Amino acid sequence: MRWNFETLSLTLSEPHVLAATLDRPQRANAFNTQLAADLRQLWTDLYHDPADTRVVVLTGAGERAFCAGADLKERDGMTVEDWKRQHALIEQMVRAMLACPVPIIAAVNGAAYAGGLELVLASDFAYAVPTARFAFTEVAIGLMPGAAGTQTLPRAVGVRRAKEIILAGKPFGAEDALAWGVVNRVVDAPALMDTALETANAIAVNAPLAVRLAKKSLDVATQTDLGTGYDFEIGVYNQLIPTEDRVEGIRAFNEKRKPVFRGQ
Repeated sequence: MRWNFETLSLTLSEPHVLAATLDRPQRANAFNTQLAADLRQLWTDLYHDPADTRVVVLTGAGERAFCAGADLKERDGMTVEDWKRQHALIEQMVRAMLACPVPIIAAVNGAAYAGGLELVLASDFAYAVPTARFAFTEVAIGLMPGAAGTQTLPRAVGVRRAKEIILAGKPFGAEDALAWGVVNRVVDAPALMDTALETANAIAVNAPLAVRLAKKSLDVATQTDLGTGYDFEIGVYNQLIPTEDRVEGIRAFNEKRKPVFRGQ
């Protein structure tokens, strides 16, 4: 996996846990073309070969913003063709993020607007600081969400709430985000990363193949009926039976010790 990016900072903060920081604090970590390309590469690398990475914690640099959405200064004066080329890159990034087999936890350290909120929603779940603000503001500038926001938001908050959020474009705070299902927990700023990493470590000690297939099965649950979803669950469950990790997990339980999982 590539480790050097222009707009991302990557650190292996714990064994098997990758901390990925959106690193454009001077622009409130807003999306420019390079950030979209860097994120696409990260999610694609993890899809191709997660290697030892079992969980990703995604956050933003600085205290001002998680991600303020698209960098409108870069977009000012773009031709229609250039805009579409840039957005095609963002579309690929979003698809790669949604397909990433490794669980992604968003640690929302500040404002998450437009594309920033879409990153939060494309994560598997999120924690936020009390001062975090969220909004889909695209309709105020003649656009609409284009990084899967009209798909991920109603799955989190319900379609009627999603219509209110997207069509009115009004910001909302961390407590509403918690009550509505956008984030799982509100955490004081000094403890945000520690809390996210604690949960990441709880995931990382589990059997990685089981975690990845369970994540996939949960994603399928939002896309199909109960019977078809259960058929998918049984199919991936059966894939785990012959794995070395399943054998190790049962043996460790009976030997009253912690299992050592190798992702095999």
